[in-house]
Amino acid sequence: MPLHHLLLAVLVTVVWGTNFALVKVVLETWPPLFFVFARFLICLLPAVFFLKRPDVSWGNLAAYGIFIGVGQFGLGFLAMDGYISPGLTSLVLQTQAFFTIFFAMYFESERLRNFQWVALAIASAGIGVIAYNAWGVVGNSDGSVAGVINPTTVLGLCLAIAAAIFWGMGNSVAKRAGRINMLAYVVWASMFSLPPLLILSLIYEGPEKIILALSSTNIGMWGAIAWQSIGNTMFGFAVWGWLLARYPTAAVSPISLLVPVFGLGTSAFFLDEPLQPWKLSAVGLILFGIGLNTIWPRILNRRAAPKKPHHL
Repeated sequence: MPLHHLLLAVLVTVVWGTNFALVKVVLETWPPLFFVFARFLICLLPAVFFLKRPDVSWGNLAAYGIFIGVGQFGLGFLAMDGYISPGLTSLVLQTQAFFTIFFAMYFESERLRNFQWVALAIASAGIGVIAYNAWGVVGNSDGSVAGVINPTTVLGLCLAIAAAIFWGMGNSVAKRAGRINMLAYVVWASMFSLPPLLILSLIYEGPEKIILALSSTNIGMWGAIAWQSIGNTMFGFAVWGWLLARYPTAAVSPISLLVPVFGLGTSAFFLDEPLQPWKLSAVGLILFGIGLNTIWPRILNRRAAPKKPHHL
């Protein structure tokens, strides 16, 4: 991957990562499923009237819209709605990189090289650190240590992992769409996110919460919601799908593991989310895995390049 495309991918992770703190702020007023509905409604309208429908099947568009809109964002926002912190959510969601790669191996017959297996194993260890700490630890009366399940955190962890699985499925569907106008793809797919999100919101959250959210929203809140659509969905997912269509999945997906670095940082700065040593250890393992996956092939290519003859 050329450096300018790599930097573009990193820019997407900056946008996605810094967004989690903003989402948490909006969730203090808006119910999560209706928030996601509004996000994709703004993504759809009015852009759908100006962008030609991409040359893909309706089934492909529907699958992407449901996997990303309902699965990834619906479950992800539910996880942040009182179950798990935004910083941790940003970290756990990046297990999608592994699911995306495994789906590519199954559906696209892509194969991982040895160094990529090692990189994934190292990054997975970082996710494992989070999973271990999600169970909580307390002391017994005799001074020994006993693990205690924190039901709220475990539920949030499960919701975030489920969201990551749907994200991986959405990436797989987008990759099969091929080299198309990815902005139009994201916009047109949004129409399939809306009906199930609205129905689930009415059932799970109720009309009263929706009306209260709409009546108490100011201009700043609408701006935050609009950024969800324009910055994160239309820009972020269009660019990500564009990259997936041009490069092997194993070269693109692990870059998303940078998201929690920005997610944890902004959550700590704006929301005072604590950065315990175990969180920093998890980030370090994930970054090392990304670095290995990104830098090692460049080292191999330089070694394999023919040396220029020395002229006397």
